[in-house]
Amino acid sequence: MSETYRNLVGGEWVAAASGQTFESRNPADRRELVGRFAAGGAEDARAAVAAAAKAFPAWRAMAPGKRAQVLNKAAAYLEQNAAQFACELTQEMGKPLALAQDEIARTAQTLRFYAVEGQTYSGETFPCDDPDMVVYTQREPLGVVAVIAPWNFPASIPARKIAPALITGNTVVFKPSSDAPLTGLRLAEALVAGGLPPGVLNFVTGRASEIGAALTGAPEVKAVTFTGSTAAGEQIHRSVAMTTRTQMELGGKNPLIVMEDADLDAAADLAVKGGLSLTGQACTGTSRVLVMQPVREAFLAKLLARVQALKIGNGLEPGIDLGPLATAKQFETVLSYIEIGKTEGKLLCGGRALTGPAHEHGWFVEPAVFTDVSPQARIAQEEIFGPVLAVITVDSYQQAIAIANDTPYGLSAAIATRNPRYVHEFCRDIQSGTVKVNRTTTGNLTNAPFGGYKASTGSGFRESGRVGLEFFTQTKTVYRAV
Repeated sequence: MSETYRNLVGGEWVAAASGQTFESRNPADRRELVGRFAAGGAEDARAAVAAAAKAFPAWRAMAPGKRAQVLNKAAAYLEQNAAQFACELTQEMGKPLALAQDEIARTAQTLRFYAVEGQTYSGETFPCDDPDMVVYTQREPLGVVAVIAPWNFPASIPARKIAPALITGNTVVFKPSSDAPLTGLRLAEALVAGGLPPGVLNFVTGRASEIGAALTGAPEVKAVTFTGSTAAGEQIHRSVAMTTRTQMELGGKNPLIVMEDADLDAAADLAVKGGLSLTGQACTGTSRVLVMQPVREAFLAKLLARVQALKIGNGLEPGIDLGPLATAKQFETVLSYIEIGKTEGKLLCGGRALTGPAHEHGWFVEPAVFTDVSPQARIAQEEIFGPVLAVITVDSYQQAIAIANDTPYGLSAAIATRNPRYVHEFCRDIQSGTVKVNRTTTGNLTNAPFGGYKASTGSGFRESGRVGLEFFTQTKTVYRAV
């Protein structure tokens, strides 16, 4: 019988106030129960916020070096248990095991990065004409931070929020997605094992509709950092108090432009890896391929061969390229968009829900490639978050860049070309927070800023890298007579 997991509030692992639980099942085989989790509600959220507020003064006063020790020890705990945690990650959200292993390693790396960077993040001293005065700034923590994370990267995304929050002296209430709660729990468990004092990190599972308002609307919560859909981000942004800071990492409709001089084999690999390797379930995933007319047919032939060669199945099995969609909702959404796509373009391959012994109990869909797609088609404008590629034919760089920019989003974009002039112009012209040249739209460094333009972001605060510390601190300017 699978284990029943609890919330972490004030240093204690406790059941939901209601006593109720919910199930998490393996999307590759829905017969497999991953675990039961506390179905938290408003009362649990309020208790977690209160615990975080109580713990804040002592955690803020703790020496930065001691806070860094906690992050380093938590990273070591993740590394020591990486095999188990990666397997659990695959079981609860479906990505192939190799990708899950990479994510656990990256999560540990994130904790270690902020353990170092947080100890050097300080203010500035300013020249002053008065010889009897010193003017400087100091960075101070905000207080209680709410971290609301998605299911597609259930370890690495919350880590890049929680680690900078903690190292700068904030306390945290962490709500993972109900579709991947176990990996979030393992991250909380690692931080506790690292020596985190009670109440500094609180972990609450449950439906957003039951927890969200009580968490984001609490007056003690000074900041909310959220990754998810643009619609949900907009709702949070509208609901919080004017004095509550928000950080939003939202949707994308990310283009790959394939120029006439591109290495077409490499470009086809970029489209497949960027658009399909995570079963399309990445906010930075390639969903539009804008290909120049002279190389269209040759590119499509290479793309088709690669897509049809992909092996789809349970991510725990060797040789699997694509796992299932993570949830029934995603499964239904993707299939509905594929039907829409059939009325908007030509289905080149894929698009079927898979059945048979290896797939009948999971949310498996063949990757779909559509050609002859209008730039204004729904499958070219709306975020699908699944293995669907819309191929749009273009006649010039100018047309390609205009179409690439003609969406509400601006998260990630890539170009495949050998021409330095195209590279220069693309990096200048594209309206995107992340720009890739001969690389996939997916993927970002731990030590580099990450975020988007337009509807792909909220307040503009970036995650990751040293700049990721900025959101969790406020500036105080001091004028001091000497």
